[in-house]
Amino acid sequence: MNKPSSHDTGANVENTMSTIDKVNRNLAKRYRKEKTFRAMGIASIAFGLLCLVVLFTDIIGKGHSAFLQTYIKLHVDLSTEMLYIDDPSDPHQIAAADYQGALKEALKERFPEVTDRRQKRNLYGIVSNGAGFQLRQMVEENPALLNTQLDVWVAADDDYDTYYKSRGEGEAYTGRFNEEQISWIEALIADGAVKKRFNTTFFTAGDSREPEQAGIRGAMMGSLFTLLVTLALSFPIGVAAAVYLEEYAPKNRFTDFIEVNINNLAAVPSIIFGLLGLAIFINFMEMPRSVPLVGGFVLTLMTLPTIIISSRAAIQAVPPSIREAAMGIGASKMQVILHHVLPLALPGMLTGTIIGMAQALGETAPLLMIGMVAFIVDIPGGITDPATALPVQIFLWADSPERAFVERTSAAIMVLLGFLILMNTLAVWLRKRLERRW
Repeated sequence: MNKPSSHDTGANVENTMSTIDKVNRNLAKRYRKEKTFRAMGIASIAFGLLCLVVLFTDIIGKGHSAFLQTYIKLHVDLSTEMLYIDDPSDPHQIAAADYQGALKEALKERFPEVTDRRQKRNLYGIVSNGAGFQLRQMVEENPALLNTQLDVWVAADDDYDTYYKSRGEGEAYTGRFNEEQISWIEALIADGAVKKRFNTTFFTAGDSREPEQAGIRGAMMGSLFTLLVTLALSFPIGVAAAVYLEEYAPKNRFTDFIEVNINNLAAVPSIIFGLLGLAIFINFMEMPRSVPLVGGFVLTLMTLPTIIISSRAAIQAVPPSIREAAMGIGASKMQVILHHVLPLALPGMLTGTIIGMAQALGETAPLLMIGMVAFIVDIPGGITDPATALPVQIFLWADSPERAFVERTSAAIMVLLGFLILMNTLAVWLRKRLERRW
């Protein structure tokens, strides 16, 4: 048997070394590609987080000042002669008294050098148009204030409110002010007659054309009633549909057609559901516009696919052994579903329902189509009262020309985002708390 020559041995070693080098080069190339791919993923996440930080910084930066309101202190004469009250015991006269005139007199006494009619009109504009209502409420709650003189803190007009808030942020916003108007507010500031307080009006009042009087309570109540109607309809209908499709429906072309359409409906733009609600509930059934009842019907149509899909997934996750064990001890089909399958699938169903409700809370387009874009001042008291919703309120304020509505729009967005984060956090907590692993 011939032994390999030294030349052949060297060639084999060379071939082996070149193969190892090729493998190492390929491995190094693969590792570089994996590192690049990983770096791209990290960069994508960082970019997304950066966008979120910029978005939240902009919204909070613009909206945090809306939670404070500028107030001005005036020495007001509440005598019956000033208020044109003949009978102080008559509540109707107290309600109809000239409180705004008393505030004007207080401003004239504070700035006696203002005599021109145009100057007086500008001077009276320092305080809000709603300051008289604030004064009336004080007197109605405590009639003993009549025939007294006292210092009262009243809300400032939106332009003066914006000016005072922007003084400490570099260049103050002067808007339509002239030098004389600026001197008036600066004089009040120098006297300690101007300060900021927590803006309770923002959470207790309805909409208003005056920014300093505008609040989100009406929109919040409208959203609450709309979501209650949506939940009352969508949850039982969605769960019942999911139970039928998973437990009772035969597997044929008809049920396949239904399943495909349910999945397709989950991806339909929300404005289409608004058009459907407009055609059915308003034009055909002649239901009133701008009421939470109709809004709840429309949002029910929109959230049903999400709830059905999540409920079916939760039912599918229940092991077949649970059903078999229940049937083995003599339980009927209905008893198996009601006593075993539904309780075990409930956490997943609740999670899907909360996510669907959060989606409904943030929807604007369907509600615009059914007329929930009306200017509503009164706080709704039920599902049939005229109302708007929080996203629609944000839409209306964003279209307003007054600068003070910019901060209120951002503040309303912050409140809406807070509710959405809370609802999604609740969904995650429920899933972690009630979830069972098989």
